[in-house]
Amino acid sequence: MYGVPLAFGDHDQLVTHPDVDVVAVTVKVPHHRELVGAALAAGKMVYCEWPLGRDVDEARDMAALAADRGVRTVVGLQARQAPAIQFVQELLREGYVGEVLSTTMVGLSIPGNVVVQANAYMLDETTGANLLTIPFGHSLDILNHVLGEFVEVSAVSGLRRPLITIEETGARVTKTAADQSAVIGTLTSGAVASVHVRESVAGGIGFFWEINGTDGTLRITADAAVPGIFPMTVAGAKGRNEPTELDVPAVLTHRWPALTGLVGSPAFNVGRAYAALAADIDHGTHTIPDFADAVRRHEVISAIENSARSGERVRVADVARETTQVAG
Repeated sequence: MYGVPLAFGDHDQLVTHPDVDVVAVTVKVPHHRELVGAALAAGKMVYCEWPLGRDVDEARDMAALAADRGVRTVVGLQARQAPAIQFVQELLREGYVGEVLSTTMVGLSIPGNVVVQANAYMLDETTGANLLTIPFGHSLDILNHVLGEFVEVSAVSGLRRPLITIEETGARVTKTAADQSAVIGTLTSGAVASVHVRESVAGGIGFFWEINGTDGTLRITADAAVPGIFPMTVAGAKGRNEPTELDVPAVLTHRWPALTGLVGSPAFNVGRAYAALAADIDHGTHTIPDFADAVRRHEVISAIENSARSGERVRVADVARETTQVAG
């Protein structure tokens, strides 16, 4: 029907086929490690959805295997490819806000108390697919990609809705994954950052990110805290003026002309990620996030989990060091 020349009933047949150059792993998170490992063992490039693994240890194992095999990898943190994010980066480089003093991000995950059956597995905290890793993780990535990494974090998490209804059956099931995650911390620049991603029955603001500097303000908004999927609007202001919408330059939006028809759709930034991968292969560059980038993001998430569990401030470098020692 779709003109796909090859189909397989077994993943080993797929990853070892000579006509397959890149393996895309887009299954539920608990199965990522097995399929990614098989593809890397076969020497194939791998594009894996985010999160890379159920935890930082799985992510490190996959990144180490990729490095050992010398295989190019990509992780699906596609919000980095959004024209709005690239525009914000340009504005910051040009000094639009001056020195960044602080940043605030608020996002909404599930608006309501019902989930479809296909997403019910995300209610279990052990699957690695939950509010912290997916909407929070995607949002966190663009904050760190644009403004720099966290040095330390203080976090609070909460499970405010332990019972969720399955849409197709009406069954009420118990949830163990947190539905509230709030973090404050300092970035490498010294800027103070706060992030709160939550679920809410009544809804509320979908995605709001403000960057405050000595000379101005940038404000990025969207319908939900999955910025790689939902189109983002950029507003800005100098001094004490109220931010007004800024037009994202067409040269950024139409960088890949073949993808113009996808503008505004959930597939747009994913398509741009594949286009960037192709360009990296052609030019020997590294512009698309890989498994090493995924490990860094998993380390921040691990620090957040440790802080929420202990009630103490956690340095991200300590998490990275502990994980490296275990891996060694």
